[in-house]
Amino acid sequence: MLSYQNGEEEALDRIYIILKQPLYSFVYRYTRDEQLSIDIVQDTFMQLQRHKKSYDSSKGKLKSYLFQIAYRLMVTKINRRKKWQSLLPFLTPKVTEEMHHADRMTIREAVSSLPDKQRAVILLFYYHDMTQEEIAKILEIPKGTVKSRLHKAMKNLKEQLEGNDNESRSI
Repeated sequence: MLSYQNGEEEALDRIYIILKQPLYSFVYRYTRDEQLSIDIVQDTFMQLQRHKKSYDSSKGKLKSYLFQIAYRLMVTKINRRKKWQSLLPFLTPKVTEEMHHADRMTIREAVSSLPDKQRAVILLFYYHDMTQEEIAKILEIPKGTVKSRLHKAMKNLKEQLEGNDNESRSI
């Protein structure tokens, strides 16, 4: 890691080769979701790249540091999924279920019909797993504005999709 911190980019490749599989195994055993596990491992190494100077070998091994990053990312993503499922359960199918094509189209239409500012926040937060802080930076708005837009967007989506569900039941 010291070589990588000192600018040797090839050192990251060696770190990746050595630690990719143990990280993936850890996350996969926890989540039982292959794609989520792959994403978290990739995100872990992206965070290492972004914050390579903040690693301090006197505080622990690199492996522990990366596992800590992966664990935090995993918990964040799982919590977001749970929140998403609790707010709009029909938007996030269980792994064993396949969402019907018509349902996916309805959801896409509902998201695309949101006002631009709300749609941007929803897409960044739920589809790209960004934090409210990251969204605030990207959109150059305060974090509180991100929160309120997210809340309004979820309320709008829920109303639209519950309305569609009630219409299809009455047919």
